[in-house]
Amino acid sequence: MPWLFLAPALVLFALFKYVPMVEGVRLSLYEVRPFLGDVWVGLDNYASVLTDPLFRTAAGHTLLLALGTTFGSMLVGFGLALLLEGQARTLWFVRSAVFLPVVTAAAVVGEIWRMLYYPAPDGFVNTLLSWVGLGPWPFLDSPDTSLWSVMAVGVWKGAPYDMVIILAGLAGIDRQQYEAAAIDGASVWQRLRHVTVPALRPVASILLTLAAIRGLRVFTEVYVLTGGGPANSTTVWMTTLISRGFEKQDIGVASAAAVLLFLVTLALTVAVRVYRARKEIG
Repeated sequence: MPWLFLAPALVLFALFKYVPMVEGVRLSLYEVRPFLGDVWVGLDNYASVLTDPLFRTAAGHTLLLALGTTFGSMLVGFGLALLLEGQARTLWFVRSAVFLPVVTAAAVVGEIWRMLYYPAPDGFVNTLLSWVGLGPWPFLDSPDTSLWSVMAVGVWKGAPYDMVIILAGLAGIDRQQYEAAAIDGASVWQRLRHVTVPALRPVASILLTLAAIRGLRVFTEVYVLTGGGPANSTTVWMTTLISRGFEKQDIGVASAAAVLLFLVTLALTVAVRVYRARKEIG
């Protein structure tokens, strides 16, 4: 009976997830020629990806963006969680307001920030910067600032999600530990360092995994904000993959790039799980 109820979902997963994944692996081994017949090339597509300067540049940008958004979101989310922790009834409204960026479509977020980043002196962000004597900055229009501007949007969108998970972790900490530390004369900073942070290590490992995967697969924000420009300064793995597959019609190489991204993501997930298992055993 359970399999009967699971069957519709399993069929949908097979048709729209697993079958396309297997087909992607198959296409990565061919030179795809629609209506002319595919030609077997083996691992040549993978070699093309690994030796392509644009893909190497995109890999560096993706890694930098993933690291920045991952740790930035965790730090900001941790700060928000500390500020919004508690049982007060009014906190639910503030938490809901802070969480809105997570449930907002990434394309909408990108479009809003593209307008906020308007590079003229009367742009919204530049106006705020002018109040403290800074700017105007070009933000998305300069190769020197575009990647950092995209990273800031990623942190803004990801931090509330991390906040919710950290709040769940904070709720599981025994309050008597804080009271005992306070009686022993520990300051607020010492309680935060020696009680809160160690208790949140399991939560941190989960956040690292989820945020790193989210960072490696970033696409929509970059595509909406910059499209990979200017001068390829914000091109990431996914934008390069999409460009290669749908604009240049090089489906085989694009499929190989997608498979490589999947393998990196899988390796990262397995590594974190093994690390957590060893920590629990130790």
